[in-house]
Amino acid sequence: MAYQFIHLESWSRKPDDKGRSTGFIFDEASRKPIASVHVAEPKPPTVIYGLSVDEVRQMHDTAVATAMTPGARGKLRKIASTQKTLHTVVASHPYTVEDVRADPNKVKEVRDWERRTVTWLRQQYGPALKSVIRHTDEKQWHIHAYVLPTHDPELRAGLYHPGGVAKKAVKAAGRRDGEDGKALNKRADVAYKAAMRDWQDSYHETVAVPCGLTRLGPARRRLTREEWKAERAQARALQNAVYRAEAVKRQGQAYIERTKAEATAVKAEVAQVKASADRLAGISGAVRAVVDGIQESRIRAEIRREFARDLAAAKAAMEKAQAETEKAKTSQRDSEKRFSEQRHAFRQQRQRLLAAQHEIQTLSRALAAALDEPTLTPGGPAP
Repeated sequence: MAYQFIHLESWSRKPDDKGRSTGFIFDEASRKPIASVHVAEPKPPTVIYGLSVDEVRQMHDTAVATAMTPGARGKLRKIASTQKTLHTVVASHPYTVEDVRADPNKVKEVRDWERRTVTWLRQQYGPALKSVIRHTDEKQWHIHAYVLPTHDPELRAGLYHPGGVAKKAVKAAGRRDGEDGKALNKRADVAYKAAMRDWQDSYHETVAVPCGLTRLGPARRRLTREEWKAERAQARALQNAVYRAEAVKRQGQAYIERTKAEATAVKAEVAQVKASADRLAGISGAVRAVVDGIQESRIRAEIRREFARDLAAAKAAMEKAQAETEKAKTSQRDSEKRFSEQRHAFRQQRQRLLAAQHEIQTLSRALAAALDEPTLTPGGPAP
């Protein structure tokens, strides 16, 4: 195999039809026995960028606890367990683990492939990329990336699925003139595939080409063995051309920097730098290790700072929503209390009115009885 392989997927806390959830994905990544039955001899992963799996898991669970989404009538509520909150990417190199361990040159190749892949992932996902790990307990040399949208108050990992986003955009725009539902779905599927091809093409141009990998394998395009061998040779030649171009570029940059240094530095400073370089030549590896360690620490610290800012913003939004909800409840209680008091006053007023009407009727009857006199008969005696 000498072609690229990269795949993405988004996960929710609720398991899918295969029983996979965010919890399962974290268990599989950290090689928990319950999620590693497919691995003969599970080994802990190696972090090549960002945080450990356990740190990402803790970050995810904390973010989920504070994430809110608009509910009925615009009120914020907790996100559903079916919402995708974790995005993952897996990339595999054509070499097997045994190939790499047996050949120092292949070690250099996979290290270059990993470096380029991490750079591409950072371009794709920015601060949302929290971790990239390597597994070496399976046959193929591969890495996993974990993307957590902590900057989004709703924690929508689906926003990082280019195919899903493109498909939803087409459906949200609605039907065109003379288009039925079936045609709309077909057009949405076309948009999905186009977006995913663009995603794969981006990886191919940025990573696969410099690493001598083809875009697709022979079986996918039904190539003959000779055609496939020719394409592999072409990919390797292109890789060599890229390496040569990068080497020329580095040499040119080095020459420019050297020229600038020679134009601005005095001989004494040059001699001092050379002497310092000679003294440090024997410990250059140790110095490089320290520098790499400092760089990794800075990356982890930056990821944690980004998460702290995102978490603070999410908590502020949640507290504001809770305050507004409590205010609305208090206003509702006050309104209900005023309504109850008014209803009680109306009831008392009605009772007083009824009592007054009854008293008026009683007085009216008494007055009529008091004024009741016999009727005079014409021609009869006066009383």
